[in-house]
Amino acid sequence: MKVEEIDVDEQIGEVGQILSEAEKKKGILIHVLQKIQEDNGYLPGDVLSNLSKKLYFPLSEIYSVASFYKQFHFKPRGKKIVKICMGTACYVRGAKEILNTVEERFNVKAGETTEDLAVTLETVGCIGCCGLAPVATVNDEVKGEISSKKLDRLIKFIKEE
Repeated sequence: MKVEEIDVDEQIGEVGQILSEAEKKKGILIHVLQKIQEDNGYLPGDVLSNLSKKLYFPLSEIYSVASFYKQFHFKPRGKKIVKICMGTACYVRGAKEILNTVEERFNVKAGETTEDLAVTLETVGCIGCCGLAPVATVNDEVKGEISSKKLDRLIKFIKEE
């Protein structure tokens, strides 16, 4: 979505008939941020600046909203998003060792992206598959019961195109 193409009335729909202009703009902000991130993979600063001008919203307010939600990212992310569960069940079954191995093999720390934008590594509090602990996801594909043998397969899977 190009910021210049945003039509507030079109985005807000029939509800717009009872909303002020300011309420309409606030009402579409998260949707527009989602579209911008979908198009770019993250929220580029220059695009957010243009959005601020288009909606007559302070840039600080846009950043405040976007930074509140964990789903929004301000830096480019990798082609593969790897999330290692660090919840209790996963942790006691070796999640820390899995994290250390992935960090070492891809030369990236949790919360970072490789220079070639191939991999973003994150930790999460729970994936919701405690019975399969330890668990990781690769682009939302769940990989469970990660033993040392399965860890090698996970590394290989992450490296695949």
